[in-house]
Amino acid sequence: MKEVDVEVQQNSEEVQQEEVETVENDVIENVETEETEMQTTEEDEKESAERLETLEEKRSIVNNDADKHRKLRDEYHAMTKEWKSKRDALNSQVRELVTEAGKCRDERDQFNTLVREAKAQRDEWNVKVSELKGKLTELRPEKPEDKEKSGPSLEEMKRNLRRMELEQQTGVLTKAADDKLVKLISQLAKQIEDRESEMESSTEHNAEYKEVQSHFREAKAAAEGFHTEMSKNADLAQAAHEKMISLYDQADRLRKEADGAQAKLVEYKRLGDEEHRMHIELVRSIQDTDREASTIRNRKSNARKKKAEADNKKEAKEIFERFKNGDKLSTEDLMALQRSGYL
Repeated sequence: MKEVDVEVQQNSEEVQQEEVETVENDVIENVETEETEMQTTEEDEKESAERLETLEEKRSIVNNDADKHRKLRDEYHAMTKEWKSKRDALNSQVRELVTEAGKCRDERDQFNTLVREAKAQRDEWNVKVSELKGKLTELRPEKPEDKEKSGPSLEEMKRNLRRMELEQQTGVLTKAADDKLVKLISQLAKQIEDRESEMESSTEHNAEYKEVQSHFREAKAAAEGFHTEMSKNADLAQAAHEKMISLYDQADRLRKEADGAQAKLVEYKRLGDEEHRMHIELVRSIQDTDREASTIRNRKSNARKKKAEADNKKEAKEIFERFKNGDKLSTEDLMALQRSGYL
């Protein structure tokens, strides 16, 4: 039994020795590998630091450019809103003017309808006036001997009077000629009045004449009334038409201004959209730069962690060597060995 125990103990010690040697060899290999990686990491860290500095400089420049494009974009968009407000205000005025002009057009058309109706009535009464005037002439015919004795007929005298009055009103006359013409007009008007009085006296007992004369005067008054109404409505129609034209002219002028405002709006919107596009491109470039910088920082952080682990393992190796040499280990030494995988 004792021989067996000794043999088992020897085998156990041999196994433990092999395990220690295996761990020691693994640690040595890991340390050597990590030392090689550390040399590479230091070179990479230097390159990373240089790259980060370059990226920071690039980011600063691009960020300034992006900010400039953003400010320009906001300015152009503000101008776009301003011109849009002007355009909308002008178009609103145009709509109001066109609406008002439409009302004037309707008023004009209504007055023109009244003009046509009054004209039709006037023309009907003028026909009656002509018919009644003819009957009056038939009822008071002039005898040839009366015409020879008294000169021109009453109608001829009235035509002469109208001609003389027109000449006096529109002709260019000297004062002497004008005074002479006025005197002749006065004399002729007196002769016409006397002739009409004479004719009325000669027909005062003619009942039919008086009846026709009454109808004649009524018809003439009606024709003149409709003529007055026609003229009044014609004037109102003309006034409405002129107001309509004026309103349409104002609307056309404001519409041209609105078209100009629309052109400005489109131009500033185009500029603003272009600045926005460039701003977005630069922002994306900044994001790409930030991602690259973040990747480098993460790599540096991982490298620092590896370095710390390598330092810990190097320290653990030294502690393990002391342990092999029989040195007494502290609690911290044991924890260091545990962290490094020796225990």
